[in-house]
Amino acid sequence: MRPVPDPGWWRGRKVLVTGHTGFVGGWLCAWLSRLEARVAGFALEPPTTPSFFASAGVAAQLAKDERGDVNDAGRVRAAVQAFAPQVLFHLAAQPIVRDGYRDPVGTFATNVMGTVHVLEACRAAPSLERIVVYTTDKVYRNDQSGRAFSEDDRLGGNEPYSASKSAAEWAVGAYWESYFRRAAKRPMVATVRAGNIVGGGDWARDRLLPDAIRAFAAGAPLVVRSPASTRPWQHVLDAVRGTLLLAERGAAADEAAERLGWNFGPEPGDVHPVSAVADLASRAWGGGARWRHEADASIPESRALVLSSARALDALGWRCAWDLDRAIAESVAWYRAALAGGPGLASLTARQVDAHAAEAA
Repeated sequence: MRPVPDPGWWRGRKVLVTGHTGFVGGWLCAWLSRLEARVAGFALEPPTTPSFFASAGVAAQLAKDERGDVNDAGRVRAAVQAFAPQVLFHLAAQPIVRDGYRDPVGTFATNVMGTVHVLEACRAAPSLERIVVYTTDKVYRNDQSGRAFSEDDRLGGNEPYSASKSAAEWAVGAYWESYFRRAAKRPMVATVRAGNIVGGGDWARDRLLPDAIRAFAAGAPLVVRSPASTRPWQHVLDAVRGTLLLAERGAAADEAAERLGWNFGPEPGDVHPVSAVADLASRAWGGGARWRHEADASIPESRALVLSSARALDALGWRCAWDLDRAIAESVAWYRAALAGGPGLASLTARQVDAHAAEAA
């Protein structure tokens, strides 16, 4: 089973991506462009300045680039109806854990009702063959044991961000059982629970690698809150590749009826603590880059999070192609090019997509 997307399946296929101006959505659009899909995007303005979307020239790779808010049900419905996609990837979200503490109402509104608005629009779109909704690896009720969570484990977040994403999972399940499963032309419906994603072009605050790049570029040490906490780190291209494979190959309807969720993350033995990422980023940056520990108990954080991606391996032939060392090295190379002000970030992005695909194959 070839663990990379098939260009023949994607060429000319109409794909709508919500949240395409974000970090993961932008990389997804960049790979879809390499596959010659016809891509439309629906999202707010890029959430950061700079942004991957602007730096990598994603807009130029799209058939349609529309600004809109998933909290506006009418705009969402109109966007889906106008483009009539065959595949829809829903990534628009409030994606930051600490922002969920700062703005729980906005987080629940976007992550839950925004998803419901997208599902409602999909319900009225007979063109759709595949619907893939991004949630998070943090949807699981984390008992802090360090065991690897599988798709059958109990959902339920302990804070606004993870709770809102768990609720989005339940909304997808309810729409599947109530509407999509019963449709005459039944689309594939799935959710993606990806592990912690790193890669060039993520400039969000309160994320480890962007914080590291900002600190190193300023000649300051990276401040690390919880160096011993473990996370399932992976490069954005591994997560995007799994997402594309899932949509391309679909899931048998009977199986999808029981298990909508799909984990994408490194094998449990390749899960590393925050300190390891900080060490690798410091070495990749060079020039005496360093980090220091500064505890911050103002917002509680999970000590351990591990995923089992056995289902993705068995059904899709997917596993992470780049280990943590490679993932950080490729990410830092992208950031260095961006900070140098070079105009070639679209080409660098394309080269990284192509290299990853070749190595994964």
